[in-house]
Amino acid sequence: MDILLLQTDIEWQSPDKNRKHIEDIVDSSPLADIIILPEMFTTGFCTLPVDVAEKADTDTLAWMQHLAGAKKAAIAGSIVVEENGKYYNRFYFVKPCGNYSVYNKRHLFSFAGEDREYTAGDERVIVEYCGCRILLQVCYDIRFPVFSRNRDDYDMIIYVANWPVQRIGAWTALLPARAIENQCYVAGVNRTGSDPVAKYSGGTVLIDFFGRPAVSAGFDREEAVLGTVNIQSIKNFRKKFPAIDDADQFTLEYH
Repeated sequence: MDILLLQTDIEWQSPDKNRKHIEDIVDSSPLADIIILPEMFTTGFCTLPVDVAEKADTDTLAWMQHLAGAKKAAIAGSIVVEENGKYYNRFYFVKPCGNYSVYNKRHLFSFAGEDREYTAGDERVIVEYCGCRILLQVCYDIRFPVFSRNRDDYDMIIYVANWPVQRIGAWTALLPARAIENQCYVAGVNRTGSDPVAKYSGGTVLIDFFGRPAVSAGFDREEAVLGTVNIQSIKNFRKKFPAIDDADQFTLEYH
């Protein structure tokens, strides 16, 4: 399965420009089975959602469905959504047929005040696509390994992010850690450029289950990179080295 990771700049609070920019990049990139976009790819990381939030299942979702159908690829990324009077940092995974899955970011970034305006998700979401089971995660979620612990129920994690330069060391350390401890591929897609609060340097990468980069984008520039996920290789490795079978049993409680 081929994965296209889009490390893009994001025009602040400009959905139309950002969607068009992504289309241009995708049109000039290799074909893939999944196309992954950054967190809040239509607006940048907005902690005040009232002026930028879309109604659930409207403009950008329709655009993602159209793009997925046109490219015959799943499209994945998060946007700001308002539903029933609540705001969500919502990760959409849209299949070429138009069907989609939704993950609302569980761990809201209190350091920047995201928790004051947004509602946290209360569901761990795994989607199946092209024979691969994929756990959907957003940015700050990566710091909470219990939530993402593999129970032999997924093969890859996708992290979409707006992860700033000043903490990029944590991003580059935690991505391979999540891959190693969960014996899975990890696709981490971060933005470049800047917004009114922070600068972003990228660090987009596809990591294999040994914690090694399979493909990576350069820092401080826009770039689309193509990597390959081999599901059978994961199955073979887990059978040979069954660390997941030896893991502690636990139950998550949401508050």
